Amino acid sequence: MLSFLPIYFYFILISFLASIAVYFTFEKSHGYLKLFPPFLFSTLIVETVATYLGYTGRPNIWIYDFFSVIEFCFYLWIISLFITNNIVKKIMRTSIAVYAVVANINVINIIFIQKLNLFHAVTYALGCLLIVAACVYYFFELFKFTKSVNLLNIPAFWICSGLLFFYCCGFPLYGFINYLSGISKLLVNNFSNIFTILNIFLYTLFTIAFLCRLKVRKYTLSPS
Repeated sequence: MLSFLPIYFYFILISFLASIAVYFTFEKSHGYLKLFPPFLFSTLIVETVATYLGYTGRPNIWIYDFFSVIEFCFYLWIISLFITNNIVKKIMRTSIAVYAVVANINVINIIFIQKLNLFHAVTYALGCLLIVAACVYYFFELFKFTKSVNLLNIPAFWICSGLLFFYCCGFPLYGFINYLSGISKLLVNNFSNIFTILNIFLYTLFTIAFLCRLKVRKYTLSPS
């Protein structure tokens, strides 16, 4: 029944289930993780609707246009919670508001004024640059810590690693979306495969972020 869904959809689903499974075990210092279940649930709905529209031959880019703006704002807000420098934190949160206004104006112009079924490549590229810059600054702060930390147990490390890789690699690829109809089917399939791999990697690291703080209890068998 849902055979039209892409493979990466199931990785989003796994990530969502992982976030739900540990929802009530998040430590206060990692309370930002509680924002992910509703966001991932929304992502699942958007992917289902958009993929179904595409599967039935109807335009679906407008859905990604609007939701990608929400994605950028959400991720930038999450990263701002990781940042300790108050000045940088304020700059990031101001940039979220400015980006939301600019990107939405651009999307509305494309869809309702120009009446084109185009992806908002320019403001998407701007969002990618903001995410990459925010992640790089987070790692800059992280590696300035004077105390030794186990990065494998820090959810923010996994989240920023996934976002940095996804948007660094996705930045040049998503810029070609509006031109896919004019290139060969082989290249379109190759682009699709790359998008799938990037999404799988991103949501796998999100899943690790949700589970990395869980403590596994060890049981020993007592002699009878």
